Amino acid sequence: VQLVESGGGSVQPGGSLRLSCAGSGFTFRYSDYCLGWFRQALGKEREAVAAIGSDGDANYADSVQGRFSISQDTDKNTLYLQMNSLKPEGTAMFYCAARHGWACGGRWFAGSEYSYWGQGTQVTVS
Repeated sequence: VQLVESGGGSVQPGGSLRLSCAGSGFTFRYSDYCLGWFRQALGKEREAVAAIGSDGDANYADSVQGRFSISQDTDKNTLYLQMNSLKPEGTAMFYCAARHGWACGGRWFAGSEYSYWGQGTQVTVS
Protein backbone atom coordinates (compact mmCIF):
# COMPACT_ATOMS: atom_id res chain seq x y z
CA VAL A 1 0.00 0.00 0.00
CA GLN A 2 1.30 3.41 -0.97
CA LEU A 3 -0.20 6.83 -0.41
CA VAL A 4 1.03 9.94 -2.20
CA GLU A 5 -0.25 13.38 -1.23
CA SER A 6 -0.31 16.44 -3.45
CA GLY A 7 -1.99 19.81 -3.67
CA GLY A 8 -0.27 21.65 -0.86
CA GLY A 9 1.02 25.17 -1.25
CA SER A 10 0.80 28.69 0.03
CA VAL A 11 -2.51 30.48 0.41
CA GLN A 12 -3.75 33.65 2.05
CA PRO A 13 -6.00 33.51 5.11
CA GLY A 14 -9.55 32.88 4.03
CA GLY A 15 -8.42 31.04 0.93
CA SER A 16 -8.99 27.46 -0.19
CA LEU A 17 -6.93 24.46 -1.17
CA ARG A 18 -7.76 20.92 -2.17
CA LEU A 19 -5.38 18.18 -1.14
CA SER A 20 -5.26 14.85 -2.94
CA CYS A 21 -3.97 11.47 -1.82
CA ALA A 22 -3.48 8.84 -4.50
CA GLY A 23 -3.60 5.28 -3.26
CA SER A 24 -1.96 2.24 -4.80
CA GLY A 25 -1.65 -1.35 -3.75
CA PHE A 26 -5.30 -1.48 -2.78
CA THR A 27 -8.56 -0.27 -4.28
CA PHE A 28 -10.91 2.05 -2.47
CA ARG A 29 -13.92 0.48 -4.13
CA TYR A 30 -13.29 -3.14 -3.15
CA SER A 31 -11.31 -2.78 0.06
CA ASP A 32 -12.39 -2.04 3.62
CA TYR A 33 -10.31 0.91 4.70
CA CYS A 34 -10.62 3.91 6.92
CA LEU A 35 -8.84 6.82 5.20
CA GLY A 36 -7.77 9.85 7.15
CA TRP A 37 -6.05 13.20 6.98
CA PHE A 38 -3.71 14.35 9.72
CA ARG A 39 -1.61 17.45 10.12
CA GLN A 40 1.42 18.45 12.12
CA ALA A 41 2.53 22.01 12.65
CA LEU A 42 6.12 22.82 13.41
CA GLY A 43 6.85 22.07 17.06
CA LYS A 44 3.42 20.59 17.71
CA GLU A 45 1.97 17.13 17.94
CA ARG A 46 0.25 15.49 15.03
CA GLU A 47 -3.52 15.92 15.06
CA ALA A 48 -6.35 14.27 13.20
CA VAL A 49 -8.25 16.43 10.75
CA ALA A 50 -10.82 14.18 9.11
CA ALA A 51 -11.48 10.58 8.17
CA ILE A 52 -13.86 8.63 6.00
CA GLY A 53 -14.66 4.94 6.05
CA SER A 54 -15.77 2.49 3.41
CA ASP A 55 -19.26 2.99 4.84
CA GLY A 56 -19.06 6.61 3.65
CA ASP A 57 -19.32 8.12 7.10
CA ALA A 58 -17.04 11.12 7.61
CA ASN A 59 -15.58 12.47 10.81
CA TYR A 60 -14.04 15.88 11.43
CA ALA A 61 -12.04 17.60 14.10
CA ASP A 62 -13.99 20.37 15.80
CA SER A 63 -11.46 22.91 14.58
CA VAL A 64 -12.25 22.22 10.91
CA GLN A 65 -15.93 21.25 11.08
CA GLY A 66 -17.88 23.24 8.52
CA ARG A 67 -14.78 24.43 6.67
CA PHE A 68 -13.13 21.19 5.50
CA SER A 69 -14.66 18.35 3.53
CA ILE A 70 -13.23 14.87 3.04
CA SER A 71 -14.21 12.76 0.06
CA GLN A 72 -12.99 9.93 -2.10
CA ASP A 73 -13.14 9.10 -5.79
CA THR A 74 -13.22 5.33 -6.12
CA ASP A 75 -12.64 5.49 -9.88
CA LYS A 76 -9.42 7.42 -9.37
CA ASN A 77 -8.51 5.68 -6.11
CA THR A 78 -7.92 9.09 -4.63
CA LEU A 79 -8.79 10.70 -1.32
CA TYR A 80 -9.42 14.44 -1.15
CA LEU A 81 -9.53 17.14 1.49
CA GLN A 82 -11.23 20.35 0.44
CA MET A 83 -10.13 23.12 2.77
CA ASN A 84 -11.99 26.42 2.82
CA SER A 85 -11.67 29.53 4.98
CA LEU A 86 -8.11 28.63 5.86
CA LYS A 87 -6.57 30.21 8.93
CA PRO A 88 -2.91 31.02 9.67
CA GLU A 89 -2.90 28.44 12.45
CA GLY A 90 -3.68 25.89 9.77
CA THR A 91 -0.10 26.00 8.52
CA ALA A 92 1.16 22.43 8.77
CA MET A 93 2.37 19.37 6.98
CA PHE A 94 -0.65 17.33 5.97
CA TYR A 95 -0.54 13.56 5.77
CA CYS A 96 -3.02 11.01 4.52
CA ALA A 97 -3.22 7.65 6.20
CA ALA A 98 -5.08 4.38 5.90
CA ARG A 99 -6.02 1.52 8.15
CA HIS A 100 -8.03 -1.65 7.67
CA GLY A 101 -11.69 -1.65 8.57
CA TRP A 102 -15.09 -1.01 7.08
CA ALA A 103 -15.79 1.97 9.31
CA CYS A 104 -13.48 4.44 11.01
CA GLY A 105 -15.49 4.32 14.21
CA GLY A 106 -15.04 6.27 17.39
CA ARG A 107 -11.24 6.14 17.26
CA TRP A 108 -10.94 7.65 13.81
CA PHE A 109 -8.62 10.28 15.27
CA ALA A 110 -6.06 7.80 16.67
CA GLY A 111 -3.05 8.08 14.43
CA SER A 112 -1.38 5.13 16.11
CA GLU A 113 -4.04 2.85 14.65
CA TYR A 114 -3.27 3.75 11.03
CA SER A 115 -0.91 1.39 9.28
CA TYR A 116 -0.06 3.27 6.13
CA TRP A 117 1.09 6.87 5.72
CA GLY A 118 2.00 9.17 2.89
CA GLN A 119 5.04 11.43 2.83
CA GLY A 120 3.08 14.62 3.44
CA THR A 121 2.34 17.86 1.64
CA GLN A 122 3.00 21.29 3.12
CA VAL A 123 0.23 23.84 3.55
CA THR A 124 1.19 27.39 4.47
CA VAL A 125 -1.44 29.98 5.31
CA SER A 126 -0.07 33.51 5.50
